[in-house]
Amino acid sequence: MFLIIVIAGAIAAMWRTSVTQTATSSLALQQARAYQAARAGLEWGIRHFLDGSCVPASFPVPGFDGFQVRVDCPIDQPMEYTDLHEEQPQSMVSQNIIATATYAVVGNPDYVYRQLSAVVEKPGAIVPVAPEEEE
Repeated sequence: MFLIIVIAGAIAAMWRTSVTQTATSSLALQQARAYQAARAGLEWGIRHFLDGSCVPASFPVPGFDGFQVRVDCPIDQPMEYTDLHEEQPQSMVSQNIIATATYAVVGNPDYVYRQLSAVVEKPGAIVPVAPEEEE
């Protein structure tokens, strides 16, 4: 009887270890997918900013079933820089872009969340150069 109890305990421990390892590898895979979904959202936001309009959006990512991506462009941007030391001064416009990928809802054992951000710059209007005054 003692031997049966010891063997049953060992089997239960091995089963629990197997379940934990399976859940851990599944969650690691979902985290990698969340990173890629957030990266896709970030690239989408960068493309729209470079095309001239960065508007917040939320959408599912094709090929990533169940993942939702939210792209934000905070309103405290864009910033313009005109003090660049170049031959032909240009105004640079900078924009912070934040992409957040989520899977499931908070509290769900499969919940995954990943957020990536980038600051993107693009040339603005060319700043006219004032002619130098002669002495």
